[in-house]
Amino acid sequence: MLTILGFTMIATFLVLIMLKKMSPIAALVLIPALFCVFVGKGAKLGDYVIDGVTSLAPTAAMLMFAIVYFGVMIDVGLFDPIVRGILKFCKADPLRIVVGTAVLAAIVSLDGDGSTTFMITVSAMYPLYKRLKMSLVVMTGVAAMANGVMNTLPWGGPTARAATALKLDASDIFVPMIPALAVGLLGVLALSYVLGRRERKRLGVLTLDEVLEPETETVLVGAGAGASGEAAGVAAVAKKAARTGGSGTGTGTGSGTDADLSEADDDFQGLDPQRATLRPKLYWFNALLTVTLLTAMIMEWLPIPVLFLLGAALALTVNFPHMPDQKARLGAHAENVLNVSGMVFAAAVFTGVLQGTGMVDHMSKWLVSNIPDGMGPHMALVTGVLSIPLTYFMSNDGFYFGVLPVLAEAGQAHGVSSLEIARASLVGQPLHMSSPLVPAVYVLVGMAKVEFGDHTRFVVKWAALTSLVVLGAGILFGII
Repeated sequence: MLTILGFTMIATFLVLIMLKKMSPIAALVLIPALFCVFVGKGAKLGDYVIDGVTSLAPTAAMLMFAIVYFGVMIDVGLFDPIVRGILKFCKADPLRIVVGTAVLAAIVSLDGDGSTTFMITVSAMYPLYKRLKMSLVVMTGVAAMANGVMNTLPWGGPTARAATALKLDASDIFVPMIPALAVGLLGVLALSYVLGRRERKRLGVLTLDEVLEPETETVLVGAGAGASGEAAGVAAVAKKAARTGGSGTGTGTGSGTDADLSEADDDFQGLDPQRATLRPKLYWFNALLTVTLLTAMIMEWLPIPVLFLLGAALALTVNFPHMPDQKARLGAHAENVLNVSGMVFAAAVFTGVLQGTGMVDHMSKWLVSNIPDGMGPHMALVTGVLSIPLTYFMSNDGFYFGVLPVLAEAGQAHGVSSLEIARASLVGQPLHMSSPLVPAVYVLVGMAKVEFGDHTRFVVKWAALTSLVVLGAGILFGII
């Protein structure tokens, strides 16, 4: 019964947010609360929620202050040279920009933290996508997939969890998987190329001067997300506006779905040399502070929430010593902070009910028990396939500490080593990074101003394909 209710709860949540019948925050709270009552444990809902909130509170605190920190760094111009450099390299070509998004996300993912990766990637790329009217779900999807592949680094989390759960050495799991993961990353780059070509076909290629010049025209968008890439429903009063205008693509939401394209938010803020918040004299201080902060995070000198709390406080104090200016900066980023932290605490309700009621345990045991006996010698392949949906529908902790040991035991009974099972368990990470149970994904969609349902609709098929590419490469190379 708990198995059926668990799958039904997850399916209900995904359907409602993808059809935009409920906001993600409301769905994350109300749906599990309702199913908790169905299970007959409504009286314990409070305990489940408190347990979930307690486990995610440090993450929420980290995200709150990290958003403030990177928001301030954007305000003062730390990323402006990066944005200008990328723009000059990409030559305002949508294809190069999409591929550049994947490369940037993969490089920044070396720090092992998804939230930081998304903050830096969106900070650098968002102005380009907005100014060129590119589809923002392309940016979020590509960034999430690139980070998902890189999330398998030993310090990223999944590999360490697999090693701990099966009492193995992390390097023995990860190092042999490098060729398969490299193929997966190449797959993401190839997909970025395809999506970039689609965006280039829709928008054309602008010159650098065209992108940098201020927009004074009004672009009227008559079609919403999912409209064709042609000019139907778009009225432009200038040739340039006609070239850069357009609704969304068939791949998801367009860049103009969140607000009218003529709003001030559509200005290329990241390259505006006149904004009052710029602090060019403090550029090297801010750069050094950011490098120090990221180094401290990688070296684990202090807990990450503490590091970002200290970093945000120091950045505000040095760059904006006057109290009114500090309040203005906090106010400017309050919406992002509220959206992301609210989503994290709402997700705590979802995970708390899933784990507290025992739904996760029953779901995993049901899946393992239904594996045909004939698949025993192929348990590594089975583990790889199962990791794709399971790491999407449950947390990494739930999968690696709850499901993986059972799969490994079943594999050993048929002569499959725990190392092969552990390597196969990493396959689902490209899709996992877009799971509604991953707090970092709310940073990604929140900063990019993309609806979570739109992101989910776009990314699931491509991320699942990327996971299958990694699995296929692992089998081809004899790793899995």
